[in-house]
Amino acid sequence: MGKMSERMQGKDQGAFLLEMLDIEKQFPGVKALDHARLQLRAGTVHALMGENGAGKSTLMKCLFGIYTRDGGTVKMNGQPVAFTSPRDALDNGVAMVHQELNQVLRRNVMENVWLGRFPTTKLGTVDTRKMYADTKAVFEKLDIDVDPKQIIGELSVSKRQMVEIAKAVSYNAKILVLDEPTSSLTEDEVDHLFRIMNQLTAEGVGIIYISHKMDEILRISNDVTIMRDGQWIATKDAANLTKEEIIRLMVGREMTNQFPPKNNQIGDVLLDVKNLSGMYEPTCHEVSFQLHKGEILGVAGLVGSRRTELLNTLFGYFTKGGGQVEMQGKPIDNVTTDEARKNGFALITEERRATGIFGENTILFNSIIANVDAYGKPLLNGRKMDKDTDWVIDSIHVKTPSKKTRIKSLSGGNQQKVIIGRWLLTQPDVLLLDEPTRGIDVGAKYEIYQLILDLAEQGKGVMMVSSEMPELLGICDRILVMSNGRLAGIVERGKDFGDIPGEQETIMALAAKYV
Repeated sequence: MGKMSERMQGKDQGAFLLEMLDIEKQFPGVKALDHARLQLRAGTVHALMGENGAGKSTLMKCLFGIYTRDGGTVKMNGQPVAFTSPRDALDNGVAMVHQELNQVLRRNVMENVWLGRFPTTKLGTVDTRKMYADTKAVFEKLDIDVDPKQIIGELSVSKRQMVEIAKAVSYNAKILVLDEPTSSLTEDEVDHLFRIMNQLTAEGVGIIYISHKMDEILRISNDVTIMRDGQWIATKDAANLTKEEIIRLMVGREMTNQFPPKNNQIGDVLLDVKNLSGMYEPTCHEVSFQLHKGEILGVAGLVGSRRTELLNTLFGYFTKGGGQVEMQGKPIDNVTTDEARKNGFALITEERRATGIFGENTILFNSIIANVDAYGKPLLNGRKMDKDTDWVIDSIHVKTPSKKTRIKSLSGGNQQKVIIGRWLLTQPDVLLLDEPTRGIDVGAKYEIYQLILDLAEQGKGVMMVSSEMPELLGICDRILVMSNGRLAGIVERGKDFGDIPGEQETIMALAAKYV
């Protein structure tokens, strides 16, 4: 579909389905929301944009009953509302799909969809037959191909995301909040999601869509609200917006370059990987490549191509089944992640909430935990830990009230910055990055790109998995393409690498080679 034909209908509707006016929220040491506002029409998609820490998720949590607002009013269909819990919001027609999935991974799909509201028989037992039928009905309506009886932890992140969207739809919500819903989806899955959104808006549902992907925003939205530092900045008609205008409103300044200039020099071979395979499926199979000092090696592929498995096997998180790895000409064997760390490897995982952060602990704890051996035994050097944490906060521009703040209270982008800082403190020779800018705004992305380039300029080797083709083309020196667990090819950096559409076509063709 074209840009205008895919834009959601219903723009001419006058009355607001939802009004959030002058919303305020204070946390210790920081004013998270300062007279923030959002007005949503029925049957439209309203994009909510802003840098990480701008207050987008906080505003939605005030709507959804996770936080109690300190000021302002919320109205649905003109009537004041104040939800005291997520269940209260759901019962009143407001559903939210969070960026970080909260699912019971060892239970099956249909149990996750109906958690907390299982259908029961006359005897009071769970009616699994009805639960299965109801789940199938929702999935068929949304054209989702997932077995309701499958253990949800066995699904890919993208399919788990679709299940969560189906769960929200099952509440027959009139307001649906989607927080970075496409961060783990393939292009085909994004198109599928947009079809679902079209279907819902045609039924009068109002959708609040949080995303940093400007192409998507301009493609599907009716209205765009932009926040900065907890404040409402502007609400614009999406049809009249450009990427440049969105960026200017988000960051408060012009950003003419999406990527920093590349000055890294490619040196000698740092890592030589020969026929690397994992022991257990799904895994990578007989993958061979070299990573040079000062090189940024991208890793591309479709969902299911085993990009993550390749990084996890290199890092010792997955058991190696065969092959050899040499570092600067010497054989190494990362049997465990601790061994990998000692050998100069660092891994930043795709799902920061599940495998990255220690949510209940402080910024300080999360910053120093991978480098704890450097702070002395048996007593830890508190002054050095404070100094290193301050370095993480200052050098990567982490927005936090203090180093003692619990990391789970930070925005996703600021959590990611802390994780990157944690591993930089270990001074790795090889940095493995799995979707390092997932769910991160354009300003923070630029800062992370600069950090990656700085490491490359220091002679470090960087491997970066990304689902965003412009990102790979913009920052990498070569791109390794995975297809169904195998190396399909390596695209070299040419004179105009990143500007030629043919290069993207080559990468996509390689990605489908063994599918």
